[in-house]
Amino acid sequence: MDLEPYLTFDGKCEEALSFYAQCLGGKVVMLQRFADTPADTAQLPPEWKQKVMHATLEAEGQRIMGSDRMPGHPFNGYNGFSISINVPRDSERGRRVFDALAAGGRVDVPFEKAFWGAHFGMLTDKFGVPWMVNCDE
Repeated sequence: MDLEPYLTFDGKCEEALSFYAQCLGGKVVMLQRFADTPADTAQLPPEWKQKVMHATLEAEGQRIMGSDRMPGHPFNGYNGFSISINVPRDSERGRRVFDALAAGGRVDVPFEKAFWGAHFGMLTDKFGVPWMVNCDE
């Protein structure tokens, strides 16, 4: 079994997943737009037909999936969870991942050596997604 985060965005899914691909050294391997689906899109606003109905990002065997929310379904932001990344045995790489994800966002807990011996930090990225970055070194 794999647990895979599925994030819903307010029209910025393609931008967000491209940003995460750059930060995590991955790539977007699937991107379907609302206009490309067999669903009836006649009721969608024209500008929304090019928004993302479903996308998948892969990085080092892990996946994050996402889509843009449908018009009329309000986006209320993210709260009550964080995406956790463990970068094993490489605190320099952990720092790079943390700094990349934090660009344009907000650092909630700086990435530094924690009392339990790991390097750890928390941030909210520029899309409002909360992250925790851990490195067991």
